[in-house]
Amino acid sequence: MTHHEPHDEVTGDRMNWLRAGVLGANDGIVSTASLVVGVAGATTDRAQILVAGLAGLFAGAMSMASGEYVSVSSQRDAERALLTQERRELRDTPEQELEELKEIYKDKGLDEETAGEVARQLTEHDALAAHAEAELHIDPDGLTNPWGAAIASFIAFTIGALLPLAAIAFTPTGLRVPITVAAAVLTLALTGFVSARLSGAGKRRAVVRNIAGGLIAMGVTYAIGSLVGQSIG
Repeated sequence: MTHHEPHDEVTGDRMNWLRAGVLGANDGIVSTASLVVGVAGATTDRAQILVAGLAGLFAGAMSMASGEYVSVSSQRDAERALLTQERRELRDTPEQELEELKEIYKDKGLDEETAGEVARQLTEHDALAAHAEAELHIDPDGLTNPWGAAIASFIAFTIGALLPLAAIAFTPTGLRVPITVAAAVLTLALTGFVSARLSGAGKRRAVVRNIAGGLIAMGVTYAIGSLVGQSIG
């Protein structure tokens, strides 16, 4: 039987999208829920709460998207610079690069003869790909995509933010805060579970950490909103 593992050429880029999506959704939930709960602590005016929530939603989504784009673009630029340097070294000092590749495989446990043969065959097949994978841990044909990360982050943040915004918008005044907090806790549990599933980490710890962080953020902003509302009022 053949054992299939998810190690294809797009795994890194796909994982980057998923990471951006999970982080975006989590930030959308926490920041928007905290914002609307904080405003609700200062006022019961539904219009003011919705305006603040919508402004926070779009500001946060754009901030997340631009941040992901800049971050992943910087990573991509660094990868391209390393590949350019590797191409130059392969062109100027091919014998030295072949020896370097052989030493890498010797360090991985191959004997000298086998390591030399592996290095020679890989170099003949695709020298840049061989050195990029062994030295730089980069796939020249699978560089990270900044647009994919930015779009995934924007959409995920928006979806995450809409949940607490809808909860506080369509519930009676006296139940706004507890229902919004409950909705945020449930969705934070989901994003914590998904992030743990993607990373292979312990699910319970990730869920508890996610919920605890969200509750602290909402509690602090609600307390600040209440104090500001009382002082202004």
